[in-house]
Amino acid sequence: MSHARAAHLTRRGVLAAGGALGLGAALAACGDSESESGGSDSTASAKASGPWSFKDDRGTTVKLDEVPTKIVAFTGVAAALYDYGIEIKGVFGPTTTKSGKADVQAGDMDVSKLTVFGNIWDSFNVEKYAAFAPQVLLTTTFDSAGTLWYVPEASKDKITQLAPSVAISVYDRQLTKPLQRMWELADSLGADMTAPKVTDAKKRFEEASERLRKAAKARPEIKVLAGSAAETVFYVSGTNLSVDLEYFKALGVNFVEPSEAAKKATGGWFESLSWENVDKYPADIIMMDDRSATIQPADLTEATWKKLPAVEAGQVISRSPEPILSYDKCVPMVEGLAKAIEGAKKVS
Repeated sequence: MSHARAAHLTRRGVLAAGGALGLGAALAACGDSESESGGSDSTASAKASGPWSFKDDRGTTVKLDEVPTKIVAFTGVAAALYDYGIEIKGVFGPTTTKSGKADVQAGDMDVSKLTVFGNIWDSFNVEKYAAFAPQVLLTTTFDSAGTLWYVPEASKDKITQLAPSVAISVYDRQLTKPLQRMWELADSLGADMTAPKVTDAKKRFEEASERLRKAAKARPEIKVLAGSAAETVFYVSGTNLSVDLEYFKALGVNFVEPSEAAKKATGGWFESLSWENVDKYPADIIMMDDRSATIQPADLTEATWKKLPAVEAGQVISRSPEPILSYDKCVPMVEGLAKAIEGAKKVS
């Protein structure tokens, strides 16, 4: 791997959400199971017809003669659109685990019905993608350059020549912005944005956000640390750049911040600690990366981890560094943190 590519992985992978996503070894552990669908078309609401255009967060406007139905999307994007009634059959990114079960980023989608073009980092079957004849590719971007998330660097030119791409930015902004952008994308694709399920989810998100704001104001002494576990390293995320942490911080949550020197060395994203030094930053609540490329709390055996006051107090909750950008899927994230702060013991 070239130095430039390694640096790119640092920004997009490990750094993008403060976890081990960009580490080759961790990603390889996810497996590369590829499911086949019974049909190749994506399904959108019948209300959408005629020419289609959408201006994405790179400033790129994609125009098609008709609303696309043959869509390929990053798994998390497809899962968000699914919550709005847009069923996409072609995906890439973490879709199934090694056991064949749905990855956490697949949301409520039936993964057995999906055509998967690549299940792990740097895996994308271009020939299979070409045969699918996509009209558009949808994904996110984790940097200011608008790099297409999970589209391999080595094959990106071939992939982008086959169909135009749309990118929703999840870089250096609060969660509400990409949530709104995904809402707009779903609307453009023909989703019924007035459906009770959709409007109720938005209302629940707003209510959960207010609950978190009140909890943070009532318990300013509670320190929250965002972490991610790999075999030999524990990552502590900074609150800048990540959509969820920026939003929670804006609501008043008191986060542990890595040292400025450490963040500078990683492009502003995180600090990596050895397991011997995992107690460097005292915390009352630890939010742990829920992605399948990371080690989950129940599987951590390091003695230093088990001795952390927050761990001993049972104050460890999950975090979705790559949230599924529908209001429905973001409600539990906000509610979970609010509940944890409300009931937390001061242990730091």
